[in-house]
Amino acid sequence: MIITIISLLFVFLRIKATLPFNQLIFLHEPKTIPVLITLTTLCITVYFHNTPFVLLMMCTVLLYATVCLGLTIQLGFIGIVNFAAAAFFGIGGYSSVILSHYPIPSLIIILLSGLISMLFSGLLIFPVLKTRGHYAALITIAAGILFKNFLEVNDSLGGSQGLQTPSIHLLGFDFNNALSLGEIDVSFYVPYILLCLSVFISTYLITQRIEKSWFGLTLDIVRTDETAASTFGIAITKWKVTAFLFGNFIIGIAGSVYASVTGFIAPNNFTFSDSLIMISIIILGGIGNMRSIIPAALIMIIVPEKLQFIQEYRFLLYALLIIGVLLFRPNGLFPRPIRNFNQ
Repeated sequence: MIITIISLLFVFLRIKATLPFNQLIFLHEPKTIPVLITLTTLCITVYFHNTPFVLLMMCTVLLYATVCLGLTIQLGFIGIVNFAAAAFFGIGGYSSVILSHYPIPSLIIILLSGLISMLFSGLLIFPVLKTRGHYAALITIAAGILFKNFLEVNDSLGGSQGLQTPSIHLLGFDFNNALSLGEIDVSFYVPYILLCLSVFISTYLITQRIEKSWFGLTLDIVRTDETAASTFGIAITKWKVTAFLFGNFIIGIAGSVYASVTGFIAPNNFTFSDSLIMISIIILGGIGNMRSIIPAALIMIIVPEKLQFIQEYRFLLYALLIIGVLLFRPNGLFPRPIRNFNQ
């Protein structure tokens, strides 16, 4: 299967080399990518309707892709490096567990978890704004490590043992209940996939709308040249704070859903290596290009799982695959196209 995926990727890149994406007009239609992702996800879900591991991996890919949409706003649009994504992902997850002890509808809990993650990120943005480049990256790295250590020593949050997370209830339906359609048994992960898909598609459309708007144009200008942007009266700090907070709001929402999907969260679910995977997805796919997030997430999440049969050697092959892609595609698999100011 791995060889098939790599072969298809190679063939696709060869086709892309002879037929640039700019000529594939249908891919530039705003709803083309969301429709393709929705149809593909539904087809895979129907085929693997009673295979929990495959469905769980699909949920993970969709939620990590949602996190990467938040990182795209931060790094791809305005240029803020955030190596604490796993920490804000975890804040969303732990917030949903705490809020579930109160009589609050599940959908409201998901939104509130995103807001809590956004509020905590407000504590981090100001030291980030005081620094630049790798110094700002170091601050976010330190924040991610501190978050994990805080969880491990805080017994009220389960300590290193973690917490069991509740299921999601929507219109009286418990997502953890077993399903059956006639004589066909369906995994309880199927409703979660529909929820993860809804979260991803909604976030994708919002992010796409931001990119096409004057808001996204302003973020691009700030990232490209802060001095020139400030010369024209653009408030650099305001736009950086807005992009950073909104990106972490999205990451917190994904973390809340992730906690319910897995049924259990612990500090080891939100480590620095998880942040690296999230950052690697958008670098591998092409920084700032939303269309590349799902293919990159599939490579970064599915390939290591499929290589488990070769144990430790899988990391070697996995690293070689990533190095090869970055060597021959230094701007990612699908670099972000140059903005057309006439559109």
